[in-house]
Amino acid sequence: MVSRHNSDHSSNIKKYKKWRTVISTEAYQTAIRLLTRREHSALEMHRKLLLRNYEAAEIAETIELLISDDILSDERFSDDYVRSRVDKGFGPVKIRAELRERGVDRDLIGESVDVYNHEWPSKASAARNKRFGGEVPEDWDERAKQTRFLQARGFTQEHILAVLGEDE
Repeated sequence: MVSRHNSDHSSNIKKYKKWRTVISTEAYQTAIRLLTRREHSALEMHRKLLLRNYEAAEIAETIELLISDDILSDERFSDDYVRSRVDKGFGPVKIRAELRERGVDRDLIGESVDVYNHEWPSKASAARNKRFGGEVPEDWDERAKQTRFLQARGFTQEHILAVLGEDE
């Protein structure tokens, strides 16, 4: 009968050997260097390693190890990315689209973006004020210009109407 301890030990040795093999690869070292600069989604990391001509199997193994060791996390990436884009004055529509392009799961995107639901009108107002000043325009051409600006920044019609005034 094999003791539980020996079985666990054998499993740990196999895991260590796998880890040891991968950690010595250039793909793993490249991924670590990329992650020291900023968080990446798994898809972004895959694309960047592909661009550096690493083998698909090596990329998959590297990403699997990074995820299992919680070094690479789509959740952490999504939260950091949303916070960064919100701070730069972008709205939820644009941020959601950018995260989808980076391979983040829809549910995860929703969780990260919805944290700011109560702030979107004030963020839209701050973005408009920074670009155009504090006064809401009476001129329809100027209102249209500001509406297009806020739409391009990723704010919804509801946010834009709140900023420019619904009754006008």
